[in-house]
Amino acid sequence: MTDTNINRRQFIKGVAGVAGGGMAAGAFRPAWSELQDMNQSNESGSITEIDGIKVGHFTDTRRPTGCTAIIAEAGAVGGVDVRGGAPGTRETDLLNPVRMVQQVHAIMLSGGSAFGLDTASGAMRYLEERDIGFDVRIAKVPIVPAAILFDLGIGDDPKVRPDAEAGYQACLAATDGPIAEGSVGAGAGATVGKAAGSRRSMKGGIGTACVTAPDGLRVGAIMAVNAVGDIYDYTTGKIVAGARTADGSGFINVAAQVRKTGSFHIDPTPQNTTIGVVVTNATLSKTDANRVAQVGHDGMARAINPSHLQGDGDTLFVMATGRHTDDANLSIVSTLAAEMVSEAIVRAIKTATGLPGIPAYRDL
Repeated sequence: MTDTNINRRQFIKGVAGVAGGGMAAGAFRPAWSELQDMNQSNESGSITEIDGIKVGHFTDTRRPTGCTAIIAEAGAVGGVDVRGGAPGTRETDLLNPVRMVQQVHAIMLSGGSAFGLDTASGAMRYLEERDIGFDVRIAKVPIVPAAILFDLGIGDDPKVRPDAEAGYQACLAATDGPIAEGSVGAGAGATVGKAAGSRRSMKGGIGTACVTAPDGLRVGAIMAVNAVGDIYDYTTGKIVAGARTADGSGFINVAAQVRKTGSFHIDPTPQNTTIGVVVTNATLSKTDANRVAQVGHDGMARAINPSHLQGDGDTLFVMATGRHTDDANLSIVSTLAAEMVSEAIVRAIKTATGLPGIPAYRDL
C-alpha cells in the first residue's frame, strides 16, 4: 500500500472504532484458459472473513465469462438498491422491507447478460440438496437474488454464457477462505472505460475488501466491475483505468470531456453494469439493509465516473448475518459499506488480467 492508502485505512478503522466505543493493447495475449491462475492475492481483506459467508467462482474456459456465488447457508437479512437504467436482476422485489421473506441464502453475480440469471437456479439446486431454504412446510425454498452484467461481446461466441450448471459449480467451489480476484467468476469478461468505444476500453474484474472494527463489527464488499465510465483510485482521485486516448498513452477523462464538449461516444446497447454485494456481521432489519445498500452506492460513484447511466445496470445487494449482536450504528455501517465498495472496485481493476486488445491496469 502507498502511504495515502495506509492513511485512508487508518481513517476507516478510526471511524469504526468510534462505533465500537459507542503495456499497450494487444501486447499481452495469453490463452484464456491460462488466465485463471494469474490473479493476485487479496491484500485488503475479504468478505469471507465474515463468519457464515462463503464465496465461489465459476470461470468458463471457452470464453471470458463466469459467475460468482455469495452464500449464507444459515441465512442473512437482505437488501438491495438498483441505480442503473438497464438492470438485469432476479428477486429484488422480495428484498423490499414490506415483503414477507426476511432472509436470503445466496446471491449470484453473473456475466452473460440476462441469460446469466439462470445461474441462480443452480444455486437453488445446491442449497436444496442441503435442505436450506425458506420453510413452506412441504419444502424448503432457497431464496437467491441475482444480478448480471453484459459481457457477450468478449470472446468469440456470445452463446457461451453462464447457466444453471455454472451457478451450481460456483457453489460447489465456495470457500470461507481467501478467494481469487481479478479476471475470474463474474469479473471474467468485465471491461471498463467504454465511453470512447470498446477499442479504447480496459479490463475490469471482480474484487473484494473488508474492514474489522475494534468491537468485532465487520463490513465488506465484493464487486464485479464492468463500467462504461473511468475507474478512480478513491484515495488519490486519479484515474487508474478507463477510456484511453487514441494512442493508448493515457486517459481521455470522460467526465471532463463531457463537461467540455457536451458529448462522448457511447454504444446505446446496455453493455455495461457494475454489480456487487455488501456483507456485514451486523444485526440489521430489512429496512436497515436497504438503507446500507443506498449509501453503498456512494462508494460506487466515488470509484466510477460516470456511473448509474441509462446503459448501466448498477445494482448493490446487502447481506447481514447478524452474528455481531451489539447494536449497530447504521450510519457507521453505511459509511464503511461505501468505503469497502470503493476499495473492492479498485481491487477488481488492479488484479485483473488483460485480454487481446484489452489491456489491464498491470499492463499499463
